[in-house]
Amino acid sequence: MMRATELIAANSPLSREDLDVWVREELIVATRESAELVFTDRECARVRLICTLRYQLDVEHETLPVVMSLLDQLYETRARLRALGAAVAAEDRATREAILARLAPAESD
Repeated sequence: MMRATELIAANSPLSREDLDVWVREELIVATRESAELVFTDRECARVRLICTLRYQLDVEHETLPVVMSLLDQLYETRARLRALGAAVAAEDRATREAILARLAPAESD
């Protein structure tokens, strides 16, 4: 967990204004401890990613929600594929081979 002041200090040129906007727009999620915003490690990573997009790659503020939504979908798809892979790996050999045979690309005629 990291407090907003620590997060800002660790992510130049992040400003408090930008951080507050991103929280308000729900690009990142924070909890409150006393009067201070606090962020999980995962949310801190999201802040670093948004900082890279915004400050280094010059992604427009209005575009950030779209980019983050697409990245969230990509990460969710990757997690589901890992779960699917684990489920297939837990099956018996014949079932695994049948699934892998179905996944093989079709040969061109």
